[in-house]
Amino acid sequence: MKAEMQRARLIPVSGIGSVQEAEQRATSALLAILTKVRDLSIELLSPMGAPRAQRAEVEAFIEVSIANSGRPIRPDGLLRVTYGKKSWSALLEVKTGSNLLEADQINKYWDFARETGIDHVVTISNELSSDGLHPTPGLRVRANSRVGVSHLSWTEIIMSANRIKKHKGISDPEQAWLLDELIRYLQHPKSGALQFEDMGAHWASIRDAAREGTLTRRSDGIEDVVDRWDQLLRYAAMQLSAEIGNDVEVIYGRGLTDAQRRRSNQIDSLCTSGQMTGALRIPDTAGDLQLLADLRARRLSAFVDVHAPQDRGARGRVSWLVGQIGEAPADLVVECFAKNARLSTSATLAETREDRLAPLGEDRSEPHRFRLITRAEMGMGRKRGGRNSGFIDTVLDLVTDFYGSVVQQITPWQRPAPKLTKESTPVEPDQKDEVVEVDTFSWQQPHPWTDIQR
Repeated sequence: MKAEMQRARLIPVSGIGSVQEAEQRATSALLAILTKVRDLSIELLSPMGAPRAQRAEVEAFIEVSIANSGRPIRPDGLLRVTYGKKSWSALLEVKTGSNLLEADQINKYWDFARETGIDHVVTISNELSSDGLHPTPGLRVRANSRVGVSHLSWTEIIMSANRIKKHKGISDPEQAWLLDELIRYLQHPKSGALQFEDMGAHWASIRDAAREGTLTRRSDGIEDVVDRWDQLLRYAAMQLSAEIGNDVEVIYGRGLTDAQRRRSNQIDSLCTSGQMTGALRIPDTAGDLQLLADLRARRLSAFVDVHAPQDRGARGRVSWLVGQIGEAPADLVVECFAKNARLSTSATLAETREDRLAPLGEDRSEPHRFRLITRAEMGMGRKRGGRNSGFIDTVLDLVTDFYGSVVQQITPWQRPAPKLTKESTPVEPDQKDEVVEVDTFSWQQPHPWTDIQR
């Protein structure tokens, strides 16, 4: 006898017939899990001001209708977190699929929250915030307002849940199972919680124009591609964060924290050199993981700068590095920069394993810092849902592989602590045969302030 069957699930994906239904189901599933899996609600809501206490009570409601001057508002959800006398509440606006948040609707909820004492407005969608700001233009929320507005992407929620599952762990087996069910549901294509998988409709034309050298600031879609690159960096940071269990942040160069200035700078680079850049900061690593996308060469590069130890010679400094990355790919490039030198010298890791002096060049100058570089051909295929996402896959794979094989292997060099000096006491005439070493830091007893305290 043959039988076909599906495992019963707490949150089934079957039966989702419309975008609206996907949105309602995703909202209900998330809010219900937040009331039971406290670790997840702490992770997502405490940065917005909700109580962090493990024993706080979380209440959630969906499809809320609230009278407001004769015109009811209908947020997708309402959250309340209570611990003792402290209570925090938030209105939710949720979008799934390719639906975008609307500024007018968010502003309306913000006005209502200010009038009624609600603490926060939370939006959830597939839009990624590239600089920590809300992705919806046109919000009139004041920076000093008592009522905050925060955005969570579905990707951020999935990554947070995975990070708790893989690294923190949940002792309660029922809560762990609930979290698993939420992750499984949100990662299903029918849930409407999409991962970052598209560089946009203008990607192919911008990529080709960059290679041909015809790209200008007025090229149609160039701002969209640059913004999506910024979002891809954010997505890569969240993915790596979920894998290692630590926060990974996108960092920007000096003067580029402003989104508009950063966009303009990236567009200039794309037009003049066909390149886009970015960097990820991972806690306790020897340096930032930096990325360079060269659209003209159709090549991606990941690299990290590492300070060389200063307590040994040139060969010893290279040996110190090779000893830590011995298992890295043989084609990894080791660049050496002497102090105040404008140019570097280099060799592959395979060559450096054979000869420690290989990356030092002819003058054998002591390296002041190293740069370790790995490169990959830019993916051009269509891997996800027919979209041109080979580029995205190449970036994500490069970040994960380079971190695992190189960055996480390196322990930064630290200058040794200064040593205590010792001196000999004068030799008395009757003690010529015996010399006593006395530490210069020894106290004379009794200590001057010992008697005062007594």
